[in-house]
Amino acid sequence: MRRKFQLALVALMLAPSALMSQDFDTGLLAWRSGDYPTALREWTPLATQGDAAAQYNLGVMYRTGEGVPQDDAEAVKWFRLAAEQGHDGAQYNLGIMYDDGTGVPQDDAEAVKWYRLAAEQGEAPAQYNLGQLYRNGRGVPQDDAEAVKWYRLAAEQGDAQAQYNLGVMYADGRGVPQDDAGAVKWYRLAAEQGHAGAQINLGVMYAIGEGVPQDDAEAVKWYRLAAEQGDALAQTNLGVGYKFGQGVPQDDAEAAKWFRLAAEQGTARAQNNLGNMYADGTGVPQDDAEAVKWYRLAAEQGHARAQYNLGIMYDDGRGVPQDDAEAVKWFRLAAEQGDAAAQSYLGVMYAIGEGVPQNFVAAHMWYNLAASAGNETAVANRDRIAALMQPADISEAQRRARMCLASNYSDCD
Repeated sequence: MRRKFQLALVALMLAPSALMSQDFDTGLLAWRSGDYPTALREWTPLATQGDAAAQYNLGVMYRTGEGVPQDDAEAVKWFRLAAEQGHDGAQYNLGIMYDDGTGVPQDDAEAVKWYRLAAEQGEAPAQYNLGQLYRNGRGVPQDDAEAVKWYRLAAEQGDAQAQYNLGVMYADGRGVPQDDAGAVKWYRLAAEQGHAGAQINLGVMYAIGEGVPQDDAEAVKWYRLAAEQGDALAQTNLGVGYKFGQGVPQDDAEAAKWFRLAAEQGTARAQNNLGNMYADGTGVPQDDAEAVKWYRLAAEQGHARAQYNLGIMYDDGRGVPQDDAEAVKWFRLAAEQGDAAAQSYLGVMYAIGEGVPQNFVAAHMWYNLAASAGNETAVANRDRIAALMQPADISEAQRRARMCLASNYSDCD
């Protein structure tokens, strides 16, 4: 995430005379009252005479279209004139224009140049953006340590996004030694400013006890703050807390409420969880068709457990007409992501020839893969079907299992 355009107008800078100062202030008062034509009339002569603050303010007006037709190229013109005089806000905004390619051709190196000039004057958003460019290797060689340096400078000025990113760098050990307590410190500073991502991450640190003592109630506190801002991941995590009574009293209706909010934003994990609630009738009235609806939405995003659950619904004819071929389709998609339960069920379908032609070699392969992941039902089924197979077929099934696993499930036929 990059910090956005700086739109605040500035008070007078470098005014060469009392008269110019008076004209500038007249323009500023006019702008604040919404009288943009007067502001434009007062600032244009000052900007033309080289007043950096007036040039910057005209750049803002052209960028936003306040009092003038919106014109990015004209905004760039005025920002550049102010930036070349050392105006840090103009330097930052000019960096944004190059970063986005608005009013000028997109140019990461130019963005870096102008961000750096503003950052070296202490402009926190420019410091943050420069850190982002170092982190991602845009316009400069990728350099986590340099990214950390600029994040830190912005974070120490209270920039919440920089604090959050600095926390991530400590958590991941990028550009700094890995340090969970350091991550918690910066997450907390950003979280206390209302940064939803930091609130989620701080909640996770409490949930798993990294950098802080494990504390489910404290985890829920931070999840709730982010969830109430509409963050789907936090809503999902809060739903899990209510579902299993972690940090809050167990409450299926509250769990369903939070899962729904996240599911409606397209979060696959929440969609699968909400599907489970409908399938089981916990927290919501039991409704197989609703369960299928939410499983399908998650499954179509590639969520393996939802694919498995949708396969079960087709296999059992719950919420959809019974359809073995559809069940196999969804079991296979989940199985190829390593879902052991789906692998075991796919083995069953091959063993009995439902939805696919009966094939003991394929059945043994899928049972074997599931068994290797600890699925005890698959262990028993593998051994049972092996008793019906020739040694050569068992060897072929084992070879296929090795190939399937080695290819990360891309070569399983």
